[in-house]
This record gives sequence, structure tokens and C-alpha cells, in this order.
Amino acid sequence: MTRIEIEAHGGPENMKLVERDIPDLLAGQVLVRHEAIGVNFIDTYMRTGLYPLPSFPSGLGGEAAGIVEALGEGVDHMAVGDRVAYCSGPIGAYASHNVVSADTLILLPTSISAKKAAASMLKGLTVQYLIRQIYPVQAGETVLFHAAAGGVGSIAVQWLKALGATVIGTVGSEEKADLVRNLGCDHVINYRTESVPERVLEITGGAKVPVVFDGVGKDTFEGSLDCLRQRGLMISFGNASGPVEGVNLGILAAKGSLMVTRPTLAHFVATREALENASNDFFAVMSSGGVKIGAPIEYALADAAQAHIDLSGRKTTGSLVLIP
Repeated sequence: MTRIEIEAHGGPENMKLVERDIPDLLAGQVLVRHEAIGVNFIDTYMRTGLYPLPSFPSGLGGEAAGIVEALGEGVDHMAVGDRVAYCSGPIGAYASHNVVSADTLILLPTSISAKKAAASMLKGLTVQYLIRQIYPVQAGETVLFHAAAGGVGSIAVQWLKALGATVIGTVGSEEKADLVRNLGCDHVINYRTESVPERVLEITGGAKVPVVFDGVGKDTFEGSLDCLRQRGLMISFGNASGPVEGVNLGILAAKGSLMVTRPTLAHFVATREALENASNDFFAVMSSGGVKIGAPIEYALADAAQAHIDLSGRKTTGSLVLIP
């Protein structure tokens, strides 16, 4: 098989395409031949060392979709030839093949292509745990979602609208503002030209919002707190601008007994049942048309480094996939 490997934490230039033997299957494992591979911010965090990798050389990526090519002993809930996807598999999805635990694989409905699955499953399940588990958004509520034009944000805007919420989204350009308006975003704030807290105060008539979904991190953290009403919840689920550090917890009391959580998807799909429930919820809103997944931006597997450069530079909208 071919795969992308790095020898140490660092920049995109460390990413090399190499050939490796396919490992032997252990009990409970499945060999998947990838048709499409998801590219996500968490992959860049692992490459740089923000989320340290356990050993080197190391693969990258944890999301892909493809075809089952072989089954390990004891795997009886899928067959060779099945279409599958995963987003919490072992590191090493940036490859033509991967050996994955059967418990992390989800069978794909016939209506969902491999490219759309690889482009959306991690992001879709991220949105699912944010708006359906941590803070179950109700019809009529007004919420703030940062980076609304990104891969997670574009799914979130649509799903929130399907739930009947009023969505305030932040973006960094007028082009992205047009994109999220077309997705149904009720109010769009360009954070480069406007004060997000001031605009939220204006939009809500001074009431502010009960919850902020923030995948940006360092650059938006304090401003997000200023958008919350008393006892509001800040969900900081990503570090696109760098990690939040040096937080004085007293600021939460001063700003209205606010609550903050820093979750990760793995803890919300930690069991087979939880993974299937979250996946079925996401597939259902896709099948109903509540969430539409646009064609992803495609890169060859050999061009994975360029995909990281473009993603980190915020030069993309929507989702990115690698094609082996």
C-alpha cells in the first residue's frame, strides 16, 4: 500500500508518500481499501505536535471511506465488498488501505457516496455531539457558531436551521458570508470588519445567546464569552487559531457565572452503540435533505501536504478529501 508518513512533528514539508506492506489482520480487524480520505484540522494538530503522536514514523488522518477487502477472525457484522466509513479509526487514514477495528466502521447507506462520507463523517458527528448531545438546541433558540463557512460550520448551520434555531455565524470574508447565507444562516458577522460581541448584542436586542460553538480557539475565546448571557455555555471544540491558554477562571464568574467545556468527539462515540446512534442521526438528517453535503475539494494522496497548507491558511471552504 501507499501512505503518507512523517518522521517527526513539524511542517507540511515533513509529509512523505511511501510504500509499506499491508499488516496482517488480527481478530476483530478489517482491511479497508480507501476510495476517499477526509482531511481535517485535527490532522494538522497531530502533524505539528499540538496533539503529540505516540511514535515515529507515523501516518496521519483518522477518517476515510471505502470497500471492505478482508475480514479478521470474529468479524460477522459485515462482509467483503461492503461500503464502509470511519472517522475515529487508527491514525493512518492518509493511505490507499488501512487496517481498522470493525467496531469503528459504519456501513454506508446506498444514497451516500464514498467522497461525501469521507468529506463529512467526522464533521457531521462533531456537529451531532455539539448540538444534539452537549447542548441539545431547541427550536426558537438563537445560537452563535464561529467559522460558519468551514467544514464543520457549513454542516452545523444547515442542521441548526433544520432544528428550527436562529443561527448567527461568523466568517472572515464577504465571499464566505454569501456562502453561509445561502446555507440558511440568519445573521452573518465578518469578524475582520465587525466586533462580534457588539453585533451579537445588537442582533439579540441585548439578550445575548445561551451557547457559543467555537472551533477557532485562541483568537475568539474572550470575545465568545462576551456573547453569552448569564449562565451561558461556551463549547470550545477546536484550535484553528491556536490553543486557549492562561485562562483565569474568575473571568467566568465576572461575566455571568458562565460555563466552558472543551470536548472531543472520541468521548461521545466511545462505544459501538454511541457511534451507531450518532451516525444514524447524521445520516437521517442528510437523507431528509436537512443537511446537504457539497462536492468536496479533491487532492491526490501525494498532494496531502498542499491540502494541509491550504486548510491551515483558511484558503478553503467546505470539505477536503484525498483520493488514493
